[in-house]
Amino acid sequence: MSSKFQATLHHFERAVGKLSDVLEQEKNEYIRDSAIQRFEFTFELAWKTLKAFLEEQGITVYSPRDSFKGAFQTGLIDEEPTWLETIELRNLTTHTYNESTAEAIYDALPRVLVLYKKLLESLKARP
Repeated sequence: MSSKFQATLHHFERAVGKLSDVLEQEKNEYIRDSAIQRFEFTFELAWKTLKAFLEEQGITVYSPRDSFKGAFQTGLIDEEPTWLETIELRNLTTHTYNESTAEAIYDALPRVLVLYKKLLESLKARP
């Protein structure tokens, strides 16, 4: 396991924990916005951790979409359509000034958190 992969995995694990923590809070406008922000940086760490993992497998990826597809192809994740939905959610975060968009993103975050936790387990179980 490379030090780059270990470092990104550690940061990803912490980010998943922080996202989980904020989603356990009673919802208000500030908690919602905080959860969306935490989703954004957890998403970034998810795909960068996958990128580091895939590079160790000899697979070069350049984008979040490539990373999730590579993880699907190697059997690391098994829900490619849902993972691709997270890309769309991430793209929508630039529009959180729109209340209905912010609400839709926030409402999807518990499902996303489940995916992140499964990914974390899979990555930690790999030699």
